[in-house]
Amino acid sequence: MKLEDIILIDKENYMNTFGERTPVCFEYGKGVYLYSSDGKKYTDLFAGIAVNILGHGHPALTEAICSQAKKLIHCSNLYYNEPQALLAQKLNGLIGGGYKMFFANSGAEANEGAIKLARAYFNKKGMPYKNEIITMNHSFHGRTVTTITATAQPKYQKYFTPLTPGFKYSEPNDIEMLENTVNEHTCAVMLEIIQGESGVYPMTENFLDKVRELCREKDILLIIDEVQTGIGRTGSMFAYQNTKVKPDIFTLAKALGGGVPIGAVCASDEVAPAFSPGDHGTTFGGNPLACAAALAVLETVEKESIIDNVNETGKYFFETLEKIKKETGSIKEIRGRGLMIGIEFNEPCAVNVKNRLFEKGYLVGSVGNNILRILPPLIFNKENVEDFAKVLSEIINGGSV
Repeated sequence: MKLEDIILIDKENYMNTFGERTPVCFEYGKGVYLYSSDGKKYTDLFAGIAVNILGHGHPALTEAICSQAKKLIHCSNLYYNEPQALLAQKLNGLIGGGYKMFFANSGAEANEGAIKLARAYFNKKGMPYKNEIITMNHSFHGRTVTTITATAQPKYQKYFTPLTPGFKYSEPNDIEMLENTVNEHTCAVMLEIIQGESGVYPMTENFLDKVRELCREKDILLIIDEVQTGIGRTGSMFAYQNTKVKPDIFTLAKALGGGVPIGAVCASDEVAPAFSPGDHGTTFGGNPLACAAALAVLETVEKESIIDNVNETGKYFFETLEKIKKETGSIKEIRGRGLMIGIEFNEPCAVNVKNRLFEKGYLVGSVGNNILRILPPLIFNKENVEDFAKVLSEIINGGSV
């Protein structure tokens, strides 16, 4: 089908929640490349927003999906299923033990589950007044009514009032503000190790250490949203493992299924029992197909030394971008870790640069008018970095910035 026909059908039948989409339709992918309906090849540096960490068409993942689909795609959670049990076991081993898992369908669902669990934990300890959750300004935790409330960005909230009560906001990396926001009603602090949607802003180690200390002191749970940072993205299996901080609850999604929808609530053995039978549930979450896919992703990350590649290629990527920054004078800051990268320009040109890159066959994201967001598949290599850097330099030096 021609692209213009697809666009017409879409405009007539699909809700316009994504605005004017980039005019391309992809038919298939291989490795770090995507191929459009008109036969053009694109280098993917966005990975479905940090999802396709093994790239496209990885044989281990596609074989796991096909094999499981032939056997059983879905069954009720009223019964046991082997891939679900094995995935929970696998994650617990990667964490280092001491946790239990609940599987959902998305990051928003996982974060909803974490919020419910934190409130249930204190309710069942006889402290129902401890029900408020503090999140960070500029955060992003999902698009349900509760998770847009947790997302401290008014642009996501303005048309959906009344919002879910029980949330307060603090400034990232400002421990004094957080200390002043905490009170006797606080049950949890929820944060991302690196804020992705707002432009790739990391939390400092000092701030995270003090948050963990504050939570222990005040009997508050620490929830870390690893929806975007989890499964190798920042150079460790989970971003919190780059720090000294261990959460009471953390959430996963995006990369976990390599493209198959799945989310996870991971809670310590102390906190997990706050969910009793009937307190929480899901129809599709943790189905055999999604869990088989996630198992294949985790096993491949280990077998193919994906995290070693993230650290090696990520280091080279940052060094290469720093050279471009020095040579052009057009870049204000390069932020992130591993293969989670934000490039902030001195001028409001990010959308223009993104569009020029698209014309040259490169897919990246943008945040606002100043920031490019780069989240390539974790199989990206130094040669891919060099190719991209050459084109980016040409665009900057050609006057697009």
